[in-house]
Amino acid sequence: MRGDDQQQDAMWSYISPERRVPQDHPLRPIREMVNVVLKDMSRSFARIYAREGRPSIPPEHLLRALLLQVLYSVRSERMLMEQLDYNLLFRWFVGLNMDDRVWSPTTFSKNRERLIDAAIADKFFERVLVMAREAGFLSNEHFTVDGTLIEAWAGHKSFRPKGSTDDPTDDSGNPTVDFRGEKRTNDTHESTSDPEARLYRKSDGTESKLCFAGHVLMDNRHGLAVDGRLTEATSRSEREAGLEMAWDLGRRHATLGADKAYDTRGFVDGLRELNITPHVAAKKRSAVDGRTTRHPGYGTSQKKRKRVEEIFGWLKTIALLRKTRHRGKRRVGWMFRFALAAYNLIRMRNLAWGSA
Repeated sequence: MRGDDQQQDAMWSYISPERRVPQDHPLRPIREMVNVVLKDMSRSFARIYAREGRPSIPPEHLLRALLLQVLYSVRSERMLMEQLDYNLLFRWFVGLNMDDRVWSPTTFSKNRERLIDAAIADKFFERVLVMAREAGFLSNEHFTVDGTLIEAWAGHKSFRPKGSTDDPTDDSGNPTVDFRGEKRTNDTHESTSDPEARLYRKSDGTESKLCFAGHVLMDNRHGLAVDGRLTEATSRSEREAGLEMAWDLGRRHATLGADKAYDTRGFVDGLRELNITPHVAAKKRSAVDGRTTRHPGYGTSQKKRKRVEEIFGWLKTIALLRKTRHRGKRRVGWMFRFALAAYNLIRMRNLAWGSA
C-alpha cells in the first residue's frame, strides 16, 4: 500500500546524533584520532585565550569544522556554515547539538585568525605525527622530497609595475588589460591582490602563473607526510626547502629520494654533509655516481618516491589547493600544513582498517 505524503513543520526526536551516524562510517575513526590530538593540545589552546570575558567559539570546534572543510572540499566558510546548519553528520563531527546555533561566517573567520597567529596547524600536524609514530606507521629511515606549485588567489591583471597607483583602464568590474609585448618579471612587477605571490612556471612549455611553492617530505614506508612547508616559487626553492627539511629530520644514515630537479652538486653535497644518502634521479651528467646507484636500495627509493604525487593529487583535488582561496604566504602556508595533517589522518585510518 502506498504511504501518505504527510509533512510536519516540527517534531520531537529522542535519537541522538551519535546513534544517527553508522558505526562503520569512515569519519568515526578520524574523529577518534582527532579527539585524542585535541585533548593533548588543550594547554596550547589555553595560552591563546583570555581567562575572562565572553566565551569564544571553542578551538576544538573550529579545528573539527576546518577539517570537514578540507575533507569534503567545501569551498568557503559561508558554505561550511550552511552545511553545519542542516547536515547532521557535520554537526556530530564538530560536536554541535541539534539546537545549537551555527556561527556567522565572519565570526568563524575572525576566530580562525587566532589559530593562524598561534601556529596551531603546526602543533596539530606534529601531534598527528606522534600518533603515527606510536602506531608504527613511520620508518624514520627512508624519505622522499618533492615540490609543487599552488596557484595564488590572484590573476595576471593584478600583476602590475611596482609602485604603480594609476588605474590602467576606465573599465569597471573586469577591466581590459593588454600586457602583450611587455616584459614582466618579479623584480619589476608584483600582484596588487597578493604581493607575496610570484610569477613562475615549473617547466618549459607551461604557462607562467602567480603562485607559491609547496614542499613535502614523505616517509617511504606508508606514504605519510612527515614535514611540509610553503615558500616563494623560485628556481631554487625546491632544493632549498628540501635541505631545510632534511636538516630538521635530525636523523643519521637515512636515504632521501627525489626527482631530477634535485640532481645538483649543491643539494647532493648538502645531504652527504648531513650523513643522508642522496637517492635522487640521475641526469646524464649527474652529481650521484655508482657508489649510490649500484645499491638495490636506490632502485627501491626511485619506485617509492612516486607516491609523493598521491599527496599532491589529494591536496589539489580534495583539499582545494590547486588554486588557493587565501592570500599571503602565512595563511596559505597554514592551510597547507593543516591539509597535510588531514591527509595523514585519512592515510592512518586506511592503514588501520587494512590491518584490522
